[in-house]
Parts: sequence; C-alpha cells; structure tokens
Amino acid sequence: MRNFVAANAAIGSFIIGVLFIVAGIGAIWTPYDPLGISFRDKLVPPSPGHWLGTDEFGRDVVSRLMAGAATSVWISVTTVVIAVTIGILIGVTSGYSRGWFDRIVMSLNDALLAFPGILLALGLLAVLGANKYGIIVALGIAYAPSVARVVRGTVLSIREREFIAASRVVGNSEAYTMMRHVLPNCLAPLTVLTTSMFGWVLLAESSLSFLGLGVPPPAPTWGNMLASARPYIGQAVWLAVLPGLCISITLLGINLLGDALRDRLDPRMRDRT
Repeated sequence: MRNFVAANAAIGSFIIGVLFIVAGIGAIWTPYDPLGISFRDKLVPPSPGHWLGTDEFGRDVVSRLMAGAATSVWISVTTVVIAVTIGILIGVTSGYSRGWFDRIVMSLNDALLAFPGILLALGLLAVLGANKYGIIVALGIAYAPSVARVVRGTVLSIREREFIAASRVVGNSEAYTMMRHVLPNCLAPLTVLTTSMFGWVLLAESSLSFLGLGVPPPAPTWGNMLASARPYIGQAVWLAVLPGLCISITLLGINLLGDALRDRLDPRMRDRT
C-alpha cells in the first residue's frame, strides 16, 4: 500500500510539475505566435514544421496549447487562492465563534452550497461578463463555501481541546489563538481540498470556455480550442484530441496527487497503510 501511495504521489507530482513548467514557458515564449494567422498553413496535419499541426486559421497548435496552459493555470491558481482565502476567513471565524453568528453564516453558506459550482458560476458570469477576471471572481465565490464548510468542521473538532484552553488561560487573545493554534491544525484537510479544487477549477474553466463564457477568442484556452474544433473534427481530429488529452492528463495528475496527499495526511487512511 505504501508503494502504491508513493507511486501515485510521484506520477501526480510529475504531471503537475510538467504542467507548471509548460505553463511558465508558454507565458513568455512559444514556437510561433499563438494568435498569428496564416491561411496558407490552414489545417496542416502534424509535421516537422508544426509538430502538432495547425488549426482552421493556420495557427500553430503547440503554441496555442502552451499559451492555453499558461492561461488555465493562472486562472486556476488565482481562483483557488481567492476561494481558500474567503473560505478560511468564513470557516475559522464561524467555527470558533459558534452561537447565532455561526448559524447565520452557515445558513448562507449552505444556501450557496445547494447550487452546483458551475451553475453558480454561470449565473455570476451573466452579471460579470465573459472574461478571465469574471471567471476568477465567479469561480472563487462558487467554490469558497466548500472551503468554509471543511474549515469550520475542523475548527469545531479542535476548539475545545486542551491546548486551546491553555492558550486562553495564559491570556492570549481570541484572534491570536485562532491564528496561532486553530488555523495550523486546519492545514492537513485544507491541503487535500486545495489540490482537488485546483482540478475542479481547471475543469470548470475549460467547460465555461467551451460554452463560450470563458476567455473570449482569439486568446487560447484548452476549452475554447475544443469548442473551435467541433466543425473540423472530421478532417482535423488533432484539433479536438490534443486539448482534450491535455485536460484529461492534467486532471489525472491532480487526482493522483490529491489521493496521495489524503493517504498521507488523513490519520484514518494513514492507519490503513
């Protein structure tokens, strides 16, 4: 079992590492201009000049995949940071305070959780507009309640422990106790959730882009590349297969890494290993 967990961690870390390297390179350099149009090279199949072919406007697919990775990773990381920050503030404050404040906040939080994340994001994007900043805000708000619920549950399980009472006895303020003693004990479940959420956000961003509510063309993302490939799937199958593979492999890596982190950080799973 330990070897299986280690293998999952290694494979997942490798895939995510490659993703971030490609995204970092794609943000500053690509073999061709990802927006450069060349009708002379329209729908060229994979060849030495264009390793993964070109699209309907003669744009190099490798360059667009690299630029799309940079956009997707930036949106996903920023969204996760926003969602985790909001969720921690709500979860720690609500769980530690309890009482009427906790009941009101969690009622609102549960109301948001009743909506699927992608559906809530669609509603917010209708107000904010289809652009990368709108996606970040919409998905950040949509996934923050999940973080708040997990953090609150962890806070409730540790707020009555001896070391919390000892912190109060020595005269530490409630804010200091929350930041110094409560929040660090939330990091294990929060790490697992954050890893999984990165995959959720990346898939949601790709789905929204596929529906035309994400980053507007001609800026490349894996989702809008899939959407643009639909009319040409019969004559240029690589246009649909390649961004789909990028999404699938990335989600596989995130899931493997998330499972490995859960097995390492969850005491109940650790006992089984």
